[in-house]
Amino acid sequence: MTGSTPQDDRTFVIVGASLTGAKAAETLRAEGFTGRVVLVGEEDDAPYERPPLSKGYLLGSEERDKAFVHERGWYDEQRIELRTGVRAEGLDPAAHVVTLAGGERLGYDKLLLATGSVVRRLGVPGADLDGVHYLRRIGHADTLRDVLTEGARVVVIGGGWIGLEVAAAARTHGASVTLVEVAPLPLQRVLGDELGQVFADLHAEHGVDLRLGTGIREITGRDGHVASVVLGGDGGDGTEVPADAVVVGIGIRPAVELAQAAGLAVDDGVLVDAALRTSDPDVYAAGDVANTDHPLLQRRIRVEHWANALNGGPAAARSMLGQDVVYDRVPYFFSDQYDLGMEYSGHAEPGSYDRVVFRGDPKAREFVAFWLAGGRVLAGMNVNVWDVTDDIQRLIRSGSPVDPDRLADTDVPLAEL
Repeated sequence: MTGSTPQDDRTFVIVGASLTGAKAAETLRAEGFTGRVVLVGEEDDAPYERPPLSKGYLLGSEERDKAFVHERGWYDEQRIELRTGVRAEGLDPAAHVVTLAGGERLGYDKLLLATGSVVRRLGVPGADLDGVHYLRRIGHADTLRDVLTEGARVVVIGGGWIGLEVAAAARTHGASVTLVEVAPLPLQRVLGDELGQVFADLHAEHGVDLRLGTGIREITGRDGHVASVVLGGDGGDGTEVPADAVVVGIGIRPAVELAQAAGLAVDDGVLVDAALRTSDPDVYAAGDVANTDHPLLQRRIRVEHWANALNGGPAAARSMLGQDVVYDRVPYFFSDQYDLGMEYSGHAEPGSYDRVVFRGDPKAREFVAFWLAGGRVLAGMNVNVWDVTDDIQRLIRSGSPVDPDRLADTDVPLAEL
């Protein structure tokens, strides 16, 4: 707990009314900060969590309100100035000033950048037609709930997590789905061949028409609205897939424009140390936008998942208060598609591991997969197997070699490895 007296006159500004930003503001108050807290966001909605956008809310199993971090009244109760529908357009670290749209200059003592990410746009002819959708904001999910309907012909471009979750939601609602992915398998870049095949088989069994190893040449329209997607990219075969709607999920990029214009160090995100401090001592960054010097992984990493937003905001808030912070959380994310639920812990990018060990049967879709390098567990993914995340993360944190045969043996408890 930090003493309140010297903080009464201080102003902490958080740019980005996101899960990261809301949790940072919440933590400032929980830790006893009594100064001014201003939370600025360009969206009109109060801060919300993104997983429901492609999961429960899109599926229709959760109400819209469940996505919000807090009700609007909570911010007033906590004396947090929630400024929605306002874009931060300039940052002057030397003057300690943020300039908002309309010209208002907002002074700060400490600043947190929680600006998140923006979707990568599809750059082919016809990408601006009506009926081409993205999923990043809650308003996008509102629209897609009206689009992914019984009998609709939906083309999903991109076989990453968002693309697969949208495809699963669309099929659940009775839409006809074609999924186009330039790689030979969905999630291949993230999970490798063995696990990519698991998800390819899952979606094929649920009626998704997988068009793998091909790109998009153009999107055709009729009266300004999507009519079809032409496959193949440059030099491709030009197969035309009819479409009532196209959902693009080809990744996101960190929203670094404000930081970059202010002269902060930027490289695939805003560069921060293990305490989430940027190159300016009074500016911090957390969530999707932060490229963090991760002590456990001994490398820089930018994590785009929910758990990083949930945990990064509080860590940044404590760091802003002068507490000793070492942000070394094991990266974690989850996904639900049809009857498959999974959790992934760790970080194993292509080329970093030399072996994948399965504990259980991937064909039965009830297993744990481990990515190993030199016998050490870099990452683990449990599929329809629960209450093992703590054990998986313990193996990752230990950095000690494990016996692959014992790791694969379901009769050996993970807690004993």
